[in-house]
Amino acid sequence: MTDHKTPVVLDGHNDVLLKLYRAGGLSASESFLTGRDGAIDAISAKAGGFGGGFFAVYVPSPSNLELKFEEMSKASYALPLPDPIDWEDAFPVVMAQAAILFDLEKRGALTVCRTAADLRAALGAGKMAAIFHIEGAEAIDADLHTLEVLYQAGLRSIGPVWSRSTIFGHGVPFRFPSSPDIGSGLTDHGLRLVKRCNELGIMLDLSHLNEAGFWDVARHSSQPLVATHSNAHAICPHSRNLTDKQLAAIRESDGMVGLNFAVAFLRDDGRMLADVPLEQMLRHLDHLIEHLGEDRVGLGSDYDGAVVPEDVTSCAGLPKLRQAMAKHGYDDALIAKLCHENWLRVLEKTWGS
Repeated sequence: MTDHKTPVVLDGHNDVLLKLYRAGGLSASESFLTGRDGAIDAISAKAGGFGGGFFAVYVPSPSNLELKFEEMSKASYALPLPDPIDWEDAFPVVMAQAAILFDLEKRGALTVCRTAADLRAALGAGKMAAIFHIEGAEAIDADLHTLEVLYQAGLRSIGPVWSRSTIFGHGVPFRFPSSPDIGSGLTDHGLRLVKRCNELGIMLDLSHLNEAGFWDVARHSSQPLVATHSNAHAICPHSRNLTDKQLAAIRESDGMVGLNFAVAFLRDDGRMLADVPLEQMLRHLDHLIEHLGEDRVGLGSDYDGAVVPEDVTSCAGLPKLRQAMAKHGYDDALIAKLCHENWLRVLEKTWGS
């Protein structure tokens, strides 16, 4: 691994579809191939050995991001939860972002993968592999009709909530310091969503669920527990991070956690400041490996959706992270597991082959 561009990274979470949606929708797709002002595009992916991952479809709340980031740069904060979003408002946004994903596939920028075999084939052929993921289930109706249709279109992963509440459950607000034990758990609609996702083979992402919702999924789901982009609460006591008790449940289910690059969830002080050394990311990886085992930890960058460490501001910087892993003492086999093999393992278990 002299160039540190391999093994390729299959990433647990990115928000590039939201960025393209805000930049003009389908008319912005071309910038993904030619280069854009962001963390992920075809050129940066080739430079950094980014093989693909979970492409999130997310309905944004009206908010002042500069004000939010300014508040999260303080020593402590407790941002209020955004208001819920109605199905009628969420559905067209989800359709628009999904259309961007499939337009990127039509342009040859990526391959939308519906099976683990699809993922292996795409990675083996050097094609960017994309998993259609929804972050926050506002566009899923109570009867789950939308879920059925989106599954046929390629949806293979869903988070029942982002931080705001849905008809399915409740997320955690952005608080530091704070436990994730905030609010009530899944609703009856949420329990039905868990059951149907298990039946279809749609992976449930627990990253933004509050602790009560996490334990409801743990009790009712027959599939591995997965948090695509979350970190260790023992290192950074942020409401978004996972306690050691939650990590133990994930290990018992043979699930996994993807390391979130968002600096507020990495830093001991929970502040949204980008001067985070790679060693801090490795501290979280060490903790996750200690509590989950080497087969249940991966990467979940949150690229194009968060402030990330200065050394890895785009996927072109991923060789620096691989190099830091090797210098830290991770051998080639472990680095390959962290980069993509563990995601393939848990998805094969969830989706089937």
